[in-house]
Parts: sequence; structure tokens; C-alpha cells
Amino acid sequence: MLKVPLVQQAFMATQSASLRALDRLKKAANLVPTKKAVTLSDGSEFEFYSTPLTMAEREKAQKNSDKDDAQAFALQLLIQKAQDENGNRLFRAGEIAELKNEVRDEDLQSIMLAVLTNDRNVDEEEAKN
Repeated sequence: MLKVPLVQQAFMATQSASLRALDRLKKAANLVPTKKAVTLSDGSEFEFYSTPLTMAEREKAQKNSDKDDAQAFALQLLIQKAQDENGNRLFRAGEIAELKNEVRDEDLQSIMLAVLTNDRNVDEEEAKN
């Protein structure tokens, strides 16, 4: 049987523990699309799907927008993340001007907010704990 030096054993144990931590974080991320529904100004509901925001997606949206413009950032995220039930994107980058000029601001703001927020429903019992 091959003996492994104590220092090497400690390194392997630390490396193994960090991999387990990464696996736990990835599992907890649960990056599956969830259905979002926004009530529009005319009373109709706009439904779409979106996955939770990752750091890479945030960085990409920041890169594609003016760093000081929160609205442009949120609009980039909407373009990137809003999808239908089959996973197809609902909007293209070429439609930004149309979204800005032909959609009510309050509706667009509500949809962008839905993309940005994690609307996990918390019931009263969970809130107490």
C-alpha cells in the first residue's frame, strides 16, 4: 500500500471539501426557468419564463449597456432572459427601440422588475422563522 504524506493528505481533503461546497452551491442554484406573470396596464397578463440571474449574465448585461444607466441594464437582462415555455427568447436586441418607444413605460418597468427579482413565495410561517 502506497503511503501518502500527511501534507498531501491535508491538501486532498481540502480540495475534496471545496468541490463538495461547489457542488452544493450549484445544486442550490436551481437554475431552471420559472413562470413569471405581470399584470399589464390594460388588465391583461403577460406571462414568460426566466431563470435566476447568474453573475455571468449580470456581467454580460452590464457590458452591453451604459454602466451608469440602470434602465439600459434591466432592458438588456430582459432581452437575454425572457423566454417562452419552450425556452425560446421572446425579444431580440434589435427590438430595444420598439420596446422603448411603443410599450408603456409602466408595463416595461414591471416586466424588467420581474426578471430582476427572485419572486420566491414565502408564506407567513416561513417568514416567522
